[in-house]
Amino acid sequence: MSRTSRMSRVTATTDIGAITIRALDPLKDAELLHSWVTHPKAAFWMMQNAKLQEVEREYMAIAAAEHHHAYLGLRDGEPAFLMEKYDPRYIELVGLYEPEPGDVGMHFLVAPTDTPVHGFTRAVITAVMAELFADPATRRVVVEPDVTNKAVHALNEVVGFVPEREIEKPEKRALLSFCTREQFDAATREVRSLAI
Repeated sequence: MSRTSRMSRVTATTDIGAITIRALDPLKDAELLHSWVTHPKAAFWMMQNAKLQEVEREYMAIAAAEHHHAYLGLRDGEPAFLMEKYDPRYIELVGLYEPEPGDVGMHFLVAPTDTPVHGFTRAVITAVMAELFADPATRRVVVEPDVTNKAVHALNEVVGFVPEREIEKPEKRALLSFCTREQFDAATREVRSLAI
């Protein structure tokens, strides 16, 4: 998968605005990311006490990595979410499940706000999944959220994820879940047809 293919383009035009995804610039975007990942609403991101330089270093390491990539999502041109994709054969899930050809791991974080927009997080995860499946090599998306993150479990289910089992990671107990292209299409067909 190319890091920059299909980036900096409108991924979805929804009733909450145009969602665009671009490659993350770890130096330019570090201050913004720091404000997001250290916010109390981002507790499951596990960077609550990170210093600005630590966030910068983390995303510089991702930018240099072969199997892990980070992107900034924008709503009508304004930064609104963080998206990461990774190859679970090499990071995050090594030895915790048997990867299949076409598996892609995903994380996403919506920017904290005091004025939430109804349907925004659902639009974001739908756009993220559409972006991942825009690569024909992607057959299945893998996620491993914290078992206690009930809100994200419900959101994952809305776009087609099916939980498989709990796994023990070094940093958390996680709910390993999968979503095939067919499951995503079936779960979001009605929503996407209304947005066209």
